[in-house]
Formats: sequence, structure tokens, C-alpha cells
Amino acid sequence: QVHVVESGGDSVQAGGSLRLSCLYSGPLYALYSAGWYRTAPGKQRELVATITDSGTTNYGDSMKDRFTISINNTKNTAWLQMNSLKPEDTAVYYCRYNVRYFGNVWGQGTQVTVSS
Repeated sequence: QVHVVESGGDSVQAGGSLRLSCLYSGPLYALYSAGWYRTAPGKQRELVATITDSGTTNYGDSMKDRFTISINNTKNTAWLQMNSLKPEDTAVYYCRYNVRYFGNVWGQGTQVTVSS
């Protein structure tokens, strides 16, 4: 069994910062990528950021200059540093690990609320 658990969601004022964490538990034979996605009320899930095993990152257009994704050396924890938060960043943020043998493993999500 493998699991992904997100944490760090909170309510903040616009302009504030948050750091989300994603903990992968279970056998990790090989990591293909880890990523963050979000779903805002009334909207479809969108890409926030991804990182590959080699460290290549990719960001959604509105997050490039404000968010940073990183992962630890053992690949079992990924973070999303979010700065200069805006009300439109309000969403449930989901972590996804794509790993060998288990495929995509999603967490339950963590709520981020940004007030103006």
C-alpha cells in the first residue's frame, strides 16, 4: 500500500505565504514525478507545479514567479512554497506522486484560503 498525505493548508491574507508538504508512504522503487494540482470552487483541476526525479520543474502559468516546488533527497517528501498569495489561489491543493508499479497516487487534498 502506498499513500500520499498533504498538509500545510491554511487561511491567509492576500500577499502572505504558505508552505505545503506532501508525504509519500510505502515502497518507492522509482519516482517519475511529483506534482501539485488544485481545484477551485466551480473550476476544473489545474496544474500548479511538477518536479521530476531529475529535478526538472514545470509550473502553471499564473504560478511561475510565485510558487516553488521542491523534493527531498529520498524523494518521499515534496513541498510547495507559495508566496504573494492572491484570493484566486483559494482552492483545494492536491499532491500526486507518479511512481513505478503503483502509477499515480493522489492525496486527499489540503484547503488553502486567501482572503483579500
